[in-house]
Parts: sequence; structure tokens; C-alpha cells
Amino acid sequence: MSEWQLTETFRSTSGDIRWGGLGQPGQDPVVLLHGTPFSSYVWRGVARALARRHQVFVWDMPGYGESQMSADQDVSLATQGRVFTELLAHWNLEEPLVVAHDFGGAVSLRAHLLHGARYRALALVDPVALAPWGSPFFRLVGEHSDVFDQLPPALHRALVREYISSASSPGLHPAVLDRLALPWLGEVGQPAFYRQIAQADQRYTDEVQERYGEIGIPTLVCWARTTPGSPWRRATSWPPGSPARGWSRSSAQATWSRRTRLPNSRPCSWLSSRNRQADTVQEQTG
Repeated sequence: MSEWQLTETFRSTSGDIRWGGLGQPGQDPVVLLHGTPFSSYVWRGVARALARRHQVFVWDMPGYGESQMSADQDVSLATQGRVFTELLAHWNLEEPLVVAHDFGGAVSLRAHLLHGARYRALALVDPVALAPWGSPFFRLVGEHSDVFDQLPPALHRALVREYISSASSPGLHPAVLDRLALPWLGEVGQPAFYRQIAQADQRYTDEVQERYGEIGIPTLVCWARTTPGSPWRRATSWPPGSPARGWSRSSAQATWSRRTRLPNSRPCSWLSSRNRQADTVQEQTG
């Protein structure tokens, strides 16, 4: 995977899923979940660092990256949580370590709380987990996705690149930006970009938000310190016993969870500091 190509395919209930593995079989398994509008490519540095001590699994969610994109495809959080559960069963992983970013945080939470997916520990990086969420631009596109889908390709390309760039304070290397934007371009990619935003409904996190107190595994939550709209200062709104409140002791098991702040101001600034992010994850996973 030197060029970061996902070589394996899993036929899920929501289309073909592309995935890959790093590290040696038999090592403690770690599964990495990407956010939106990204793909497993954002984890490339972290995955390679963790692979020195873990067997690492990466995947592109339905409608993202190298995985299947199709008209009328359901790429909602509800579907992603179900598909992730299917994928864990395909991998025969019973209690892996799970690290999830952004939208992937909601996917991992839904899989755990609604579909019975079991984890040894969970690390959430800028998770989509607390209402309200979504930037003004994100909500605008979601409400008018059919209009945005009609943009000329050149304007769409500029919009996508600017949107992805805004996730990193220090900026992204041009080659990285090209790779992250590529899946969303062309006759298939452009409608897929607006499809995933249109289906990003807050009700899918509302369904589980009151159940966070049921989480009984070691859980780490990382939020960028000054991310616009960051829930860091709203963490006390999580239910007692849930992963971000305090942290407080879980009532389900005698485990402890904690939260931490990442130093940069944008959710994906860690794309440019893979070693620091790998150290944070490594500390959590042991």
C-alpha cells in the first residue's frame, strides 16, 4: 500500500466497499474510520505508524473514496453504521480498537450502541456526535443539493478543493489536496459529493445521543481547541457517565474515559502532523 491503494473488496448491503490492511496478522487489531468529505487516505500516516505494533484495517465508506458510488445510493449515517457492523463481521474482529474521525465518530457510535458492535476501546477525533452540527455552508448545500449538483464541473472542482482545504489550519500539500478531491470529481463523483451532504441528517445522532452514558469501554475524545463550533465547551451537555462529561466514571463498567484538546484550530490539521496524532492514538490503544 505504498501508494495507498485499497486492494480488497467487500460486497456490503450498500454496495462494494474497498478496504485494506497493514501490519502483521495476529497483532492487536485497530480499525480506522474516516470522516466527510474524506476517505481512508487521511489515515495513511497514522495507519503506517500504528502498523509497527498493530494489525490496522482501513476502509472507504459507501459513497466515499474508492468504494462504490451510485445514483439513489443510501449513504446516510444509519446505513454507514450498519455496513461497519457487517465489515467487522467479515473481518472476524470481535473487540478491535477503533479510532474514528468526524462523521466516522457517529458511525462507530451507532454501530456500538444500536448494532451491538463490540470494541476494546474507542478513540473519537472531532466526532460528529452532539447536536447541533454542520457548518452553515454544509447546511446550505444539504438544503439545496439539487441546485449545487448542477454546477459546471470547473466551479464544482473549485468548491470541493476550497471546502477540503478549510479543514486544515496550516494548509494541505497540493498533492494531498488533489488526492482528497479526486473522488468527488467527474460524472460519478460530483453527484456523490452532494448526495452524502444531503443525507447527513442530524436525527441519526439524535437517536443515540442520550445513550452515550451506556458506553462502558475506555473512550478518548479529541476536539481541536479553537475549531469553530467545537463542542469542547459544550461537553458538559453530554449525559452523566458519557464519554465527554468530565470525564466521569462509566456506570456500565469500571472503566475510565477522558477527553483531550488538539492544539491546532481546524479538524484536519492533524493531516500535517501524523506522528503527533499517531502518538495520541498509540497512548490510548496501548
